[in-house]
Amino acid sequence: MTPTELLTAYEDELRATIESVGADAVASRTDVDAAAIEALLDGDSPRIELTDAAAILALAEDRPPADAIAAEARDILLLGMTTAVVDVDGLASAVDGMLEPKEIQQKVEGRQPISLREYALLHQELAARGA
Repeated sequence: MTPTELLTAYEDELRATIESVGADAVASRTDVDAAAIEALLDGDSPRIELTDAAAILALAEDRPPADAIAAEARDILLLGMTTAVVDVDGLASAVDGMLEPKEIQQKVEGRQPISLREYALLHQELAARGA
């Protein structure tokens, strides 16, 4: 999958969760901007942070808490980097400098917010390397 296809898949999952629990419930039970919720429902691709996506997904009854979802997503990147034997410098180079090495490190470690678009970019690159 391309990063765009991954992002679309992530957004489809968010959309399904929002439709399942209701946009009003998502708006009242998370810190996600109501305009972003509506944009997702309209099929648009607003900037959504990983933590906001996790908060939405956690509203489904069969899902773990938001912090566990976000941690697992970041762990996927860390494990992917280990499996692919790539460091942040190599990953930054592979994504054509769209993100700086230090920025990637901070995002993967959870010290800086990571958008779903950035997550999809990194996840796709690691998957392409066989991670």
